[in-house]
Amino acid sequence: MPVPGGSRRAAGHHGAGAAVPAGKMVAPGALRVVRCGGSPRHGARAVFSNDSKYLLCASGDFVKMYSLATEETLRLLGGHGGLVTGVQLNPHNCMQLYSSSLDGSIKLWDFMDGIPIKTFTVGHKLLALYALASSEDSVFVVVPKSSERDTFQLVSVKLTKAAGQDLEAKELSVVLDSVDASPKCIAFGRAGEYVASVKEVNLQVYFFKQKQLNRFSVSAVKAKSGNNHFTCVACHPKEDCIATGHADGKIRLWRNFYHRKEYTFSTLHWHHDTVMDLAFSVEGTSLLSGGVESVLVLWRNESDYQKDFLPRLGSAIEYISMSPDGAFCCTLHTDNRITIINSNLRFSKSIQGLIKSMDIKTGLVVDPRTKALVLNGEPGHLQFYSLQSDQQLFSLDIVQRQYIHQAGLKQVDLVKVAFSAQGKWLATVEEREEVTDPELQLKLWFYDEETQSFKLNTRINTPHEDHITGMCFRDMDESEDDSLLLVTAGRDCVFKVWVMVEDTDPEAQQSVSWSCDFVGSYHNYQATNCCFSEDGSLLAVSFEETVTVWDSVTWDLKCTFCHPPGKIRNICFGRLTCSKYLIGATDYGFLCCWNLLNCALEWSAHLNILVLQPDPLSEYIAAVSWLSKESSLFVFKPNEPRPIYIQRNLCKEKIQLAAFVPRDEPEMISAEKYLWLRRSQLFFLTDTQELMTLSTKSLEERLTPASKQLAVEEGLLVTPFSLLFGRHRRQQSQEDLGKLAVHNKHWQDSPAVKELLHTPAHVLPSASFLCPIFINSLLISKENKSAEEVSDEVEMESENTEDDSDEERDAAEMEQEDTNPMELLGETICKLSKSQDKELRKIRKMDYSWISAF
Repeated sequence: MPVPGGSRRAAGHHGAGAAVPAGKMVAPGALRVVRCGGSPRHGARAVFSNDSKYLLCASGDFVKMYSLATEETLRLLGGHGGLVTGVQLNPHNCMQLYSSSLDGSIKLWDFMDGIPIKTFTVGHKLLALYALASSEDSVFVVVPKSSERDTFQLVSVKLTKAAGQDLEAKELSVVLDSVDASPKCIAFGRAGEYVASVKEVNLQVYFFKQKQLNRFSVSAVKAKSGNNHFTCVACHPKEDCIATGHADGKIRLWRNFYHRKEYTFSTLHWHHDTVMDLAFSVEGTSLLSGGVESVLVLWRNESDYQKDFLPRLGSAIEYISMSPDGAFCCTLHTDNRITIINSNLRFSKSIQGLIKSMDIKTGLVVDPRTKALVLNGEPGHLQFYSLQSDQQLFSLDIVQRQYIHQAGLKQVDLVKVAFSAQGKWLATVEEREEVTDPELQLKLWFYDEETQSFKLNTRINTPHEDHITGMCFRDMDESEDDSLLLVTAGRDCVFKVWVMVEDTDPEAQQSVSWSCDFVGSYHNYQATNCCFSEDGSLLAVSFEETVTVWDSVTWDLKCTFCHPPGKIRNICFGRLTCSKYLIGATDYGFLCCWNLLNCALEWSAHLNILVLQPDPLSEYIAAVSWLSKESSLFVFKPNEPRPIYIQRNLCKEKIQLAAFVPRDEPEMISAEKYLWLRRSQLFFLTDTQELMTLSTKSLEERLTPASKQLAVEEGLLVTPFSLLFGRHRRQQSQEDLGKLAVHNKHWQDSPAVKELLHTPAHVLPSASFLCPIFINSLLISKENKSAEEVSDEVEMESENTEDDSDEERDAAEMEQEDTNPMELLGETICKLSKSQDKELRKIRKMDYSWISAF
């Protein structure tokens, strides 16, 4: 797709978007820890492509390219070894992109193909990136000052034009000292004539041609609404005007700043809290501002009386970007959301990533229907997050109450969630954080096929007298309602069993509801965890330091296990060939395995296990430990005390949650120690809410199919319909190729083809004579059978050769002799069935000579 003013690289290379051959065997290399989602998309301002069809933004270690038409991730530009801190279009080639990272490198990309063109190693941590049209061979970056801690500089980096892909860029020149590390605290003025920097209560303006530096400051006196420290800065694209945002919610417009004493500024004020970002329109006729109110404010003609609002954008606005043609603006939010807004301040699209909740209380749960990760999202909501697209599928409002943003206010929050085996039922627990008398609600939701969403079926107030600590469904066949039940465990020293019953209320909208069927306890100890065995026949409930095992039919206590000291932190049953084992981890650093057949301790290990996660499709169990500020992974089978896989120093962050997600198709893995990744993939969430996984694949192989289809083929946009239709065409082409491969040998063996290809052209007969012969040689009769089919039939028929040959001979005689003249006249004759014909043949072969004696 040609774009005016830009030149493309020469084709013939494969980048991050190249397709991977199907069925490729994974090399037995070391597993890599991969950030697979949840990375903040608000680490730097997003940029639009020159034609405003694509959006590029930093996302963790990658740069993601989205289609504005379909909201899909089209490209995943990877290669940086640290967080990406800046993305800028190459001002001299609109088809190229610069990106900077904390790894100290600047990469130049052909973002349409997803291929890195050059990598410039600067050697310092890069905290922000700016590219100007007035600077041909250099860019501007923010780097730490080597001599002073927590002090930063704005420097110019000369990018050499030498040959090669990996180059060094060590030629740095300092532009400004003592700048803020945030990329929105520096802005370049009209045509790159000057640069403005804000930090604390100071504004610096440096003029490049005059090499003049002017400093301005505002009063540091705190007002009732807060202090007036600078928080962001933006420069007018056509005039000499600088807009600054402040912590007290005010916006100041600075003019005549060429003079140190004769400068002027005017004030705009609407925000009640910090102004988090500012952006001028392309022509400079309006100014956009955003903050913690989740409202985008449009100021017209720099007037306090001419402003418009776009409210309820979901969360605080972190960055604002404008498209080159002014048709769109983009806001990046603190909850990992991207909002696309039209120039008339109307909402257009939203791209929602993994929402980073303040506290993930629900754990990581997998939706059996969509294989999406389900966890806390917005306050009081469940988010269903797609691992393939790194986007939120949908959000389910559980609490159904308005959330009030006020510090210290105790509000209802979602704390537990569980799915039934097929995903038909969803159980949630919500509570208000109260020390003495917590407000609890248990809700049961049924999945409605018509609306494709969950509907509330039963609400149970105060299901326990104290906090609920565990909840699980019995994983059995859900076609029988009698087998489906739910167990909850609480600090009130009991566990409760909930079953479905017929709803006798004539005004009820549903036919069934849930009620308590059994209450169990053990020595008045607090219940901490619960789980069912694979077949659902046993229930394990931990009571402080003791694990109890119950019969799920009679609710008789079968046995107890104890491994003091320490309370039981996690428990789970083994699966498949290891279903006779029960695994438990204590908070005193012991991992124990008990045998359910002889009720004895099978083995134990001294490990501080924080996470214990069984794979639902295999015998493997993953355990994550935390020791010496390092997270380590152990994968084992309960029947083998020696771990199958150990990964020390998995990451520096503390891993809080983990989940096995079933794969769509089993992975082709050759290394024996990685076989535990064949059917499921392990994902884990750190205390910084980074979602990570382990993979043996390279970046190209990890890309989702949608990301491999760039919306530039023949200038057409990729839509869901075109993706579906295109997939159908590819399947047809593969089938056709398969047919061609089957018939290829037949064509090569054809005498007509050989004669046509090998006879000299000047002695060949006319084309009209050769064409029928050639076409007929390509035709394959439907009656012809392959050699394998013929041989199979010969073997099957060889057992009854004599009988069948006699029958066939007799049948042939019948067909020749018994020609009814009525058939020649067009009359229809009823034909015998095969069974009747067989009986008739037997009768014909019988010996009736004994009749002659009479």
